[in-house]
Amino acid sequence: MLEIITIKDVKVKIGEACKALRKSNNLSREDLAEALEVSSTTIQNIENGKNATLDNVLKVANHFGLLQSITKEIDNTTRNQNNISLY
Repeated sequence: MLEIITIKDVKVKIGEACKALRKSNNLSREDLAEALEVSSTTIQNIENGKNATLDNVLKVANHFGLLQSITKEIDNTTRNQNNISLY
């Protein structure tokens, strides 16, 4: 059966990852916000799966060293899409 993933599901997963990474690095929301030059409310919204700008999500990803992994996944997906043949 095909699993449907919604945008809300992705926002929640991003929020959970942000919170887990923040806590594993012993950072408060305020500490992370200060490091990223955003408000602690922005961090709270990301962690709660509420609307966040792509820039702010990427700031979090960059802070925790995830940009290279994200870029590789995008490249792999793009490459795999280009290799699909209908023949």
